[in-house]
Amino acid sequence: MDFPVVHLIMGKSTMRSSGSGAVLLMIFLSHLTAALEVPLDPKVLEGLPQPPTITLQSPKDYIFDPREDIIIHCEAKGKPHPSFSWTRNGSHFDVEQDSKVLMKPGSGTLVIDISGEKAEAYEGTYQCTAHNDHGTAISNNIVIRQSRSPLWSKERLEPITVQTGVSLVLQCRPPAGLPPPVIFWMDNIFQRLPLDNRVTQALNGDLYFSNVLPEDNRNDYICYARFPYTQTIQQKQPISVTVLQTFPAGQRRPDFMTPLGATSTKMVLRGETLELECIAEGLPTPEMSWQKDGGELPTSRVSFLNYKKTVKILDVSESDGGDYTCTATNRLGTAHHIIKVAVKAAPFWISAPRNLILAPNETGILTCRVSGDPKPDISWFVNGVPIENAPEDPTRKVDGDTVILSRVQTSSSAVYQCNASNEFGYLIANAFVSVLVAEPPRVLTPPNQVYKVITNSPALLHCATFGSPIPTITWFKDRQISIKSEDPYVIHENGTLEINVAQSQNSGKYTCIASNNLGIKENHVFLEVKEPTRILKQPEYKVVQRGMSAIFECKVKHDPSLVPTMTWLKNSGELPDDERFEVDTDSLIIKDVTEEDEGTYTCIMNTTLDRDSASAMLTVVEATPTPAIVYEKPDPPTDLELTDQTERSVQLTWIPGDEHNSATQNFLIQYEDLLHQPGIWVNMTEVAGTSTTAQLELSPHVYYSFRVLAKNQVGYSQPSQPSRQYRTNPAAPDENPSNVHGEGTEPGNLVISWTSLTGFQSNGPGLEYKVLWRQMDVDQEWSSNTVANASQYVVSGVPVYVPYEIKVQALNDYGNGPEAEVVVGYSGEDLPLSAPDGVLVTVDNSTMAKVHWEPVSPNSVRGKLKGYKVYYRRQRGLEEDVDQESQDQVLTFNENQTEGHLAGLQPYSLYNIFIRVLNSKGEGPQSQDKQFETLEGVPGPPSFLNVLNPSLDSLTLEWGPPLKKNGRLIGYTLKYQPVINSSEVGPATVLDFPLNETTVALDNLNSSVLYQFHLSAKTIKGAGANFTKEASTVTETTHIQPTVQTGKAPSVGPVFGIVNTSVWEECAMITWEYFGHHKNIYVEYTVENSKEDWKRESVNGSHSHILKGLKPGTSYRVRVVARDPAGAAAHTTTEEVVTVPAVASRHVDIATQGWFIGLMCAIALLILVLLIVCFIKRNKGGKYPVKEKEEAHQDPEIQPMKEDDGTFGEYSDTEDHKPLKGSRTPSNGTVRRDESDDSLVDYGEGGDGQFNEDGSFIGQYSGKKEKDTHEGNESSEAPSPVNAMNSFV
Repeated sequence: MDFPVVHLIMGKSTMRSSGSGAVLLMIFLSHLTAALEVPLDPKVLEGLPQPPTITLQSPKDYIFDPREDIIIHCEAKGKPHPSFSWTRNGSHFDVEQDSKVLMKPGSGTLVIDISGEKAEAYEGTYQCTAHNDHGTAISNNIVIRQSRSPLWSKERLEPITVQTGVSLVLQCRPPAGLPPPVIFWMDNIFQRLPLDNRVTQALNGDLYFSNVLPEDNRNDYICYARFPYTQTIQQKQPISVTVLQTFPAGQRRPDFMTPLGATSTKMVLRGETLELECIAEGLPTPEMSWQKDGGELPTSRVSFLNYKKTVKILDVSESDGGDYTCTATNRLGTAHHIIKVAVKAAPFWISAPRNLILAPNETGILTCRVSGDPKPDISWFVNGVPIENAPEDPTRKVDGDTVILSRVQTSSSAVYQCNASNEFGYLIANAFVSVLVAEPPRVLTPPNQVYKVITNSPALLHCATFGSPIPTITWFKDRQISIKSEDPYVIHENGTLEINVAQSQNSGKYTCIASNNLGIKENHVFLEVKEPTRILKQPEYKVVQRGMSAIFECKVKHDPSLVPTMTWLKNSGELPDDERFEVDTDSLIIKDVTEEDEGTYTCIMNTTLDRDSASAMLTVVEATPTPAIVYEKPDPPTDLELTDQTERSVQLTWIPGDEHNSATQNFLIQYEDLLHQPGIWVNMTEVAGTSTTAQLELSPHVYYSFRVLAKNQVGYSQPSQPSRQYRTNPAAPDENPSNVHGEGTEPGNLVISWTSLTGFQSNGPGLEYKVLWRQMDVDQEWSSNTVANASQYVVSGVPVYVPYEIKVQALNDYGNGPEAEVVVGYSGEDLPLSAPDGVLVTVDNSTMAKVHWEPVSPNSVRGKLKGYKVYYRRQRGLEEDVDQESQDQVLTFNENQTEGHLAGLQPYSLYNIFIRVLNSKGEGPQSQDKQFETLEGVPGPPSFLNVLNPSLDSLTLEWGPPLKKNGRLIGYTLKYQPVINSSEVGPATVLDFPLNETTVALDNLNSSVLYQFHLSAKTIKGAGANFTKEASTVTETTHIQPTVQTGKAPSVGPVFGIVNTSVWEECAMITWEYFGHHKNIYVEYTVENSKEDWKRESVNGSHSHILKGLKPGTSYRVRVVARDPAGAAAHTTTEEVVTVPAVASRHVDIATQGWFIGLMCAIALLILVLLIVCFIKRNKGGKYPVKEKEEAHQDPEIQPMKEDDGTFGEYSDTEDHKPLKGSRTPSNGTVRRDESDDSLVDYGEGGDGQFNEDGSFIGQYSGKKEKDTHEGNESSEAPSPVNAMNSFV
């Protein structure tokens, strides 16, 4: 729709200036410096006179609904509050004369009640005027029109008949409404007609068919028009389309249905939306494409609609003008159409005039900069009157789009209007000029405002002021330094302070002072200079196999006080909404990559002040066999940087090196103290492997240099290059010496010692130590002395072992360290003066006594009591007359004890004892000697035991008394027993002897048997320890065994000596002599004349062995073998044949026992009675040829169960020889014997019937015919008790 050009109703005045005037204006403007940019604060303006300003007005084109009131807005502000008036169609509109029109109180807004009236009467062009004592402001021209929804004109629509394949257009042609209606096509059941690439609705509402198909045959094509304001819908008469298939159209190349011809034109206004449309016919259906000649379509503002038949461009600019080509294509060819687009522009603002508040004699400029196509005409008005018709003002000069006001006076206050118009529209703007008489200075910038900037960027600190005359601005930093307009500061005319390149030292408090002849006003602002945001580790170009993961790292350093936000982009757009993309704090992980993931990925780190970004490409390649991953130590970090430097801390930043396929676990930071320990690197702290910064706590007076090592699962990297040196200033010590200790080394001195501070801990030059001491619990002042380069101090002339309070404080040239802690020490000790009294000994038993003493006084100790030392010595035994030489034994008891036990004493002895006091210096004098006697105890073992005169069955023993009698001896006890093997002995024989007997002859011994002898002495306390010895009787048969050496030359003399053998029931004893050195001795045996392997039994450490479990009546070959550690035979005896005698049977024949015979007779009688009873019952129930069946089948078995019902099969009276129902038939086809109900098996538990070991029958009689289910896999047959009994006969 075309709209008329609307100009200001009050008139039009276009001012043009000559070229010379423009030059003079530029020269004049170059000298204007004041009052051009006066900031206006609403709070300031509230207290000042103010011309009217329009704040709210209705749109220029106002379409109203006739069913509702007309509301035309006009709001304005000013001081005093303005009054309002209206014009309609250029003439004054008297609101009070029309009862239907109401103006809102305090406002210019009109409310027109059109109920019962013709709404057309109020259509027209309205303009609002706001006026007060200081000027007049006017609104836009507001065109009021009524919305309309006219009816569809009646028309007769003829049915349409077309052939298949031809093109078709169904015209809609809706009535012209205000605003235009929305068009859509539906059928007679209100369903939208389907649209696709073939069937299209054009922008004008017509329905286009590129080619008709049989399914397009219908009689209800209905066009609907919806009118937005009235929300009414009107429909056109239905159109009937009949599609014939008699002469279908053939395929053809595309041709355009709209627009027609090869070219067309389109005009659009700047800022509006451009819609271009091309619809083509053809068979097959053409595809549409667009291009712009000499340029590309604006991708961010363009969209394709209606299957690319329509292109839509938003917010049109002049660059969108030109030729657009739409191309229709099918397989038979193409068609082109060119649309020539011309972009025109209604007037638009470049710079609208701004309000001016001036002081008398100041100069101001109003500028009205506009543009448009065609170029707009500019008109100026003053208080709503064309400027050429306004009262003459000598201070005013008009030059085209500029009004210059020079040396203004209070009468110069007014509201100026700028009107710019061309054929496509107009603009109007109000700007007031207010001239104030006198105002004290005011600072409009908010107080205590904090400005934050990044290092090396400019900083602007505002000081917006207001006053008449214009205030003078002065700046101060930290209220001390006067700032002048010189490097690095620039003070602008409007009071703004600019710092060209802000540094951290520029941070602080700034004060601006505004002053004129009416007063002074100050304001404080703050500047914070922040560290820049910087990407330390940028994402790197990645080539990743399809299906693998891609990881882009983006490690960032930023100012700690700023909150960063990390954003990742793909190809300058958002990341896909895909869970495979994982964004971490400093990385982007893309899992299971595909070809669609290729592109450029950008990480952007934003803070409130700055940003940094870095990009890397991802290339996806086909998967190849994964090579072996090589894990290596990481590369050392690089680019160490120190920031946030303070006296006691610094922030260290670095860039990590290559991780070599193993993630960094942590970073180790080390430092070198170049002042105190050059060349020595000390571990300082560790941080996580994901961090690239560390806040380091520092000590004063240190020349620091830092380096960083990275650690992964392989190990630590090489150290990084050292950072630059960072020196901290000296300070007083932070700590005092540690391990302060006071202890005397000599009587009368006190040695105070400590662990000195290191140079690193000294915090500055001139390190010394102030040593302080005073005696405890004595009212005296601290004594002190200051020493340097020492770790101890000796105080002389002090009492013996007295407690002292001690302190050691560090100090240097910059002050004292913290208050030192007090420790307690003692002066030197001396030897104790006295010994314990009241020594008493109580004897507990023959080997233990308890000693008791009285404690000494603390003063006599003269030091720290460490305990009591008890000295005791055995003088002699009580049975002896002469003392023996022996050493003192010493026991030490702690200081709290006054008694103790003496263990390990010898029985029946005389002891001497005394006690000394012990302190750190040594021992005191001894107490008086005390003697005590121990009780009798058991004696020691006999001094010797010899075996004399061994024979076949006897030998003689001889022994001597024990060396330690431990009392009065009363006799001896002898126990002896045969040795069966290394772990088993035979029965023991015990003999007692009086004290005067020391020999005995033992008779009736077994020949060739090894015996163990145990001899002990006795006192009244009992028998003492045994003296044990082994000896053998002489063998019956003696063989001197030659020694067989396997694989070795014979040695001098036989290794094996005599070998004896003896046998008894199932056993054989082998004894031998062996003189070799091998410890692995075996007795080996096998059955004579058999091929069985030799059996082996180990007999290590013995000279005899008993073979058990031999079979009676069997002969065995036996040998003794010595084997080396590898198991090979080193020596062996000749083989001996041993025959085990047969053993007479000890079993009792149960069949000959009388009780068994009686039991069997009773059982047989009972079975006979049961059989008779069964025969009688069977004879009463029918004939059963049992005898014949038993003779034919001698193997009775249990009656089987029916397979179908689980019951037993029964005999038939008539078919005795047929298989029973439910019985089993053997696999060979023969029929098993039919079982009789009177079988004895039915009375027992089947297979459970059996006899005890004594022959008694233990089966239980029962009337059951089924077997218990738990019998499972046992045989289904069971012998009868008769058969069971016969089996024993």
